[in-house]
Amino acid sequence: MRKRPMPIAQHFRYFVVLAEMRTGSNLLESCLNEFEGLACHGEVYNPHFIGYPKTETLFGFDATMRDSDPLAVLSCFAQQPMLSGFRYFHDHDPRVLDSFMHDRDCAKIILTRNPLESYVSLKIAQSTQQWRLGDVSQRKAAKVVFDPAGFEGHVSTLQDFQCKVQHLLQTTGQTAFYISYEDIKNLDVLNGLAQWLGLDEKIEALPRKLKRQNPETLEEKLVNPEAVTDGIARLDRFNLNRSPSFEPPHPPILWAYRACRTQPLVYAPLPGCSERALLRWMEQVDGAGAGGVLSDFTRKTWRDWQRANPRRMAFTVLRHPLKRAHEVFVDQVLLGNRVNVRAFIERVRGLKLPQDKGELAQFGTEQHKSGFLGFLQFVQANLNGQTAVQTRAIWASQSRLIEGIVSQCPLHRLIREEHLSNELPALGAALGCTLPAFTPARADSPLELAAIYDGSVEAAGRAAYGRDYEMLGFQDYGSL
Repeated sequence: MRKRPMPIAQHFRYFVVLAEMRTGSNLLESCLNEFEGLACHGEVYNPHFIGYPKTETLFGFDATMRDSDPLAVLSCFAQQPMLSGFRYFHDHDPRVLDSFMHDRDCAKIILTRNPLESYVSLKIAQSTQQWRLGDVSQRKAAKVVFDPAGFEGHVSTLQDFQCKVQHLLQTTGQTAFYISYEDIKNLDVLNGLAQWLGLDEKIEALPRKLKRQNPETLEEKLVNPEAVTDGIARLDRFNLNRSPSFEPPHPPILWAYRACRTQPLVYAPLPGCSERALLRWMEQVDGAGAGGVLSDFTRKTWRDWQRANPRRMAFTVLRHPLKRAHEVFVDQVLLGNRVNVRAFIERVRGLKLPQDKGELAQFGTEQHKSGFLGFLQFVQANLNGQTAVQTRAIWASQSRLIEGIVSQCPLHRLIREEHLSNELPALGAALGCTLPAFTPARADSPLELAAIYDGSVEAAGRAAYGRDYEMLGFQDYGSL
């Protein structure tokens, strides 16, 4: 049996303390600087100063030079004679975050504190304008008002940044050293941190310069401590109300984009939404002899078109999830060649689906409804990653498809299908021109959704496309 090679120990060249205001980062920095082999240089990427409020330069860079080339400052840390680092908060220069987070030579130290304590401490510091305390005799005390909505925003901001940092660590296969506010004054933890950083030395005592500013109980710090209960009740600490999505991302389908030749107007279609009438309208915009709308874009030709049309109008068309799903069911499953989907429906619903238009004419209402409910069951399972069938854009959620589109084509309008007659001509106002009227295409499906629609169909549609109902604001199909 072959032995696996032992992992190589990590040797860091610099470090970052990922923290927030009022989490004890000043105290942690002071402790780190007690080690002869460490040097922490403050909030190097604070937009208001470089390092510290009264510091003019760092490594020969002033704040203006740092803002012009933040990565040049970052590169200096690995060149210092001792292991050097800085503190970084969520509102510091975002241009350096990816660089140091992807750099395995950079040690990540993550400092956390109870968000309720950090929020109240922040409110007190804003009230007293005392951000550090070295002499207890100079301490400024204040009671502050607890704002439940403000606290909710505070926690949301912290969570968003923490999730982003965690994602970067996970996707790059790195680990961080986590330390809480309460651990900062624990010598064993601090010496363990130094050991993790690669130092052999230990410290025997904590620095005495900084003091805890607000040692009182929470009730003593607040004018309205009873409001804390309301503030905590507003939070979803375990993210229970989120809408989980296991649906894979969908890349933009550049070749499917359609652009007018005479106007800077581009349509990014969503698969599963009929576009024949819309393309005829775009040809009317260009007029006879224009040669048809532009299509079959590559990354290069699409980039060229965007550069040639900086003042453009990009739009897509939304269709009600049930209507879109029903058309896909008829065209792709009943009259198409989605063998795996057909087999799923026949198995879970216990019925035989028609093979062609001739058999479709004998497809009764109850069979039609049962088959469509089976298709919605398939979509729900497929988008949740519970089938062996690959998720196709033709039945993917529209909200997920839009995410792919905007990565290449930021959209200016999301137009609902039923509003096309009013909204398409109105695009002319934004372009400074008059656009022709739009005439919707006549429905020509051999099966009508209205014939089988009821509460059970609506419920199945919401179960399959809950993401679209929630994110795009669709109401029940019966209300259209």
